[in-house]
Amino acid sequence: MRTAPVAPATDIGSPSVNIAIFALFVVVTMAVVVRASRNNRSAADFYAGGRSFTGGQNGTAIAGDYLSAASFLGIAGAIAVYGYDGFLYSIGFLVAWLVALLLVAELLRNTGRFTMADVLSFRLQERPVRTAAAISTQAVTFFYLLAQMAGAGGLVALLLGIEGKTGQNVVIAVVGAVMILYVLVGGMKGTTWVQIIKAALLVVGAAVMTVWVLAQHGFNLSELLGAAAARGGEAVLGPGAQYGANPTSQLNFLSLSLALVLGTAGLPHVLMRFYTVPTSKEARRSVVWAIWIIGFFYLFTLVLGYGAGALVGRDTILAAPGKVNSAAPLLAYELGGTVLLGIIAAVAFATILAVVAGLAITASASFAHDIYASVVKRGRVTPDEEVRVARLAVLVIGAVAIVGGIFANGQNVAFLVALAFAVAASANLPTILYSLFWSRFTTRGALWSIYGGLISCVVLIALSPVVSGKTDPNTGASLSMITDPSIDFSWFPLENPGLVTIPLAFFLGWLGSVTSRESGHEVRAAEMEVRSLTGAGAEKAVQH
Repeated sequence: MRTAPVAPATDIGSPSVNIAIFALFVVVTMAVVVRASRNNRSAADFYAGGRSFTGGQNGTAIAGDYLSAASFLGIAGAIAVYGYDGFLYSIGFLVAWLVALLLVAELLRNTGRFTMADVLSFRLQERPVRTAAAISTQAVTFFYLLAQMAGAGGLVALLLGIEGKTGQNVVIAVVGAVMILYVLVGGMKGTTWVQIIKAALLVVGAAVMTVWVLAQHGFNLSELLGAAAARGGEAVLGPGAQYGANPTSQLNFLSLSLALVLGTAGLPHVLMRFYTVPTSKEARRSVVWAIWIIGFFYLFTLVLGYGAGALVGRDTILAAPGKVNSAAPLLAYELGGTVLLGIIAAVAFATILAVVAGLAITASASFAHDIYASVVKRGRVTPDEEVRVARLAVLVIGAVAIVGGIFANGQNVAFLVALAFAVAASANLPTILYSLFWSRFTTRGALWSIYGGLISCVVLIALSPVVSGKTDPNTGASLSMITDPSIDFSWFPLENPGLVTIPLAFFLGWLGSVTSRESGHEVRAAEMEVRSLTGAGAEKAVQH
């Protein structure tokens, strides 16, 4: 069994091989996108793929959308460095799908048309609710895009031996440009097929590496865990390496868990996927398919993470340009050399491209459909004009994602995604659940819940150690987004605000509703209940 450290990060692999494999993937997927774009004739085609995908296809695409750079790079790295505590990300991400399956998938498909705001505005005042839902969607998308862009910068820096920030920033800009091209050309149909291809490649690649790692340890998981403990210390086998040092870190874990479990059901780019299937039955099948695929993948990450800890080593991982996010590529190089590294790196890069494309189309659809068409134009807009605005929005979103990704470069992508989950669980989920299940819910309750959850979450993140003030106790180097250790305006002690903001958003939704004098909402609630359970009228736009 090889246990010697891999070569320094700047020496691994062949940049020409890595670039060639990645370029091949881009060419093939772009051909698929162009072919799929030939059938984009309406807003429904651009936003929802013409509702032409089966449950199995959409479930695979959901898995492709959900298994982001956080899953492949961030979680594998977190397990390699922190062991048991890193695997808690996998558990939280997977359990979250039970909430999505049992509470929102079928009901959202029956009630909405293209976006989350369609559901909320069905029984509430349309213009203020759509505006609030669109703002929330943009915020969640922004945080998620930060994670993907940060993963891209670290990954390509590793592959090309780029040590400086300038080169990594150029890489982030290239990823943003390719993402924009995918969405502009292919819409939801092209994006969905890219996600299906990427999901298949990711699961197969992870499975091959998992078998390879286990083979080096006699297909004995206990031997693998022992090797990881021998190299990284016994702490990686038990809880507490990351979240057990003090009461604050334990509250951090509780807050993180709450955000992960509740956040999925409020993620706009996941919710939008339920509209790409023709029936509510296919929406349920989509989630079942997604749970199986995602579940198997997260079992693979357990082996890959401990495999990286045993074969590569914590110190080598943390010294690489992408730090924690480099564990999976470094493991691939340790196992199969240049070729396997190139393949796995291309898969990881494909993962980032597919996810950012899905996020971009969700954010652009929300702006064009909810803000421009419904609020600004009050429904007096043609489908062609709406799609044109959505395409322009993609350009702006791509530019914002590039700038944000440059600032987030070097952060653990799994942790950044957890922040997006906190925003989604705080700003979106309470309003969705109240709209679907509480007849007394009012427009004031929705606005208080969305804005209260969103503002409190963003403010607490800005005042947390994630942005400033967190340093490495050994080296004194900054671990925050602001890299100057002398700048410290952190006031909120938790790194994930979900423990505070999620209950607050539920409370504000209740308080706003019980203090509102809005009338007629019970009748609309009864209509919505029938529609959510039967799907009657799901294909028609709802106008107030």
